[in-house]
Amino acid sequence: MSNDNINNLTDNSSQSAETLKIAEAFLAASGSGDMKALNALMVDDFVWHNEGDKSLPWIGTWEGKDTVLNTFLPAFGAGLKTTSWTTDYSFANGDQAVFMGTMSATANNTGVDTGKFSWAVRVHVKGDKVKSWNWFEDSYSISNVYNAEK
Repeated sequence: MSNDNINNLTDNSSQSAETLKIAEAFLAASGSGDMKALNALMVDDFVWHNEGDKSLPWIGTWEGKDTVLNTFLPAFGAGLKTTSWTTDYSFANGDQAVFMGTMSATANNTGVDTGKFSWAVRVHVKGDKVKSWNWFEDSYSISNVYNAEK
């Protein structure tokens, strides 16, 4: 890593603190289902990206605030019910924040529980809004319960 990159990691503490504050508000709003707060915190060309097994209807890239609010979130909510949640780590660097934790969920279509698994999300903040959300989870575990035989 060059000295310029090292300096970029250390010279932006006030921006990092603001980034973390905005990203935490977004995380809280998404976890509680507060659509009004989510709407207020997203830029119009917001991108929500979920890595994982594409057999799950909510995996992939969702572009635009309206698409995320009116297509992605209802699909996710119809597919999975979160049954436990922890946020164990959070940090920010400039306009990027990262959260990591554990969760468990039940697939609504099968009633099967995932058991506890790890998750992480990378959040890009632009100004006072969220530009993108890149979610990582154990989609193998989720796919197994979502695609399980009833």
